[in-house]
Amino acid sequence: MVSVLILTKNEENDLPGCLKSISWCDDIHVFDSFSDDSTIEIARKANATVTQRKFDGYASQRNAALESIKYKYDWLLILDADERIPESLIKIINEALKDNNGDTNAYRIRRKDYLWGTWLKHAQISPYYIRLVRLGKAKYMREINEVLEIDGKVEDLPGYFDHYPFSKGISHWLTKHNQYSTMEAKRWIEENTGGEKFSLKKMLFSRDFSQRRYHQKGFFYKLPFRTLIKWFYMVIWRRAFLDGRAGLTYAALQSIYEYFIVIKTREILNRQNN
Repeated sequence: MVSVLILTKNEENDLPGCLKSISWCDDIHVFDSFSDDSTIEIARKANATVTQRKFDGYASQRNAALESIKYKYDWLLILDADERIPESLIKIINEALKDNNGDTNAYRIRRKDYLWGTWLKHAQISPYYIRLVRLGKAKYMREINEVLEIDGKVEDLPGYFDHYPFSKGISHWLTKHNQYSTMEAKRWIEENTGGEKFSLKKMLFSRDFSQRRYHQKGFFYKLPFRTLIKWFYMVIWRRAFLDGRAGLTYAALQSIYEYFIVIKTREILNRQNN
């Protein structure tokens, strides 16, 4: 009833656990960016269909996976290799699709992020993600922190899926977010010099989580001292301290990431003005 898509690039560490959590599916697709480790071997041993494509961007890669693969079912569950689907969610998904009367084309699912075995229940900023979509009704936009736009109604599912963003270590997380921060800085400059309009109404009241989050970031990036603001927001307002050492560490890492964006934006603007 549901096909599964996993996007990979050198995921020999995380892919086995992800595949094990979706062993119930008879139509698993691994869309790979030419891994040079044992990712492909692991995928084929699990009877997954492997498709390879040279990586040319986050959104373009995901859109290529949506458009170029022939899936067995009309519904697609989209995962990263460091994510897991618990058994409780499988039943929820099947029941939701069984009750779907045709007007809902995607579902948001809450994600649990973990650090050192601790669920970042309070520290986690963006818990809901669109991951279950009707084929032909979804398209990714933006190259960094890409947004999945849906043609039609989107509903929330009550279940969770698990995410282990630090499975490869904090150094790997920092390296990845160093790259992300460069892309975020360039995107911020492009949107602001291009006359992008951010809506306060959409920031506060949009029913679409991705849209609300997009406009929140647009306003947030204009605030002075936003690195400190983000730390206080996570630790005090969201009570990340209740997640213990993991929550405080995650708040610090997110603030560091924010500072990367700030100084890289300033650096790019200085280069443009000189």
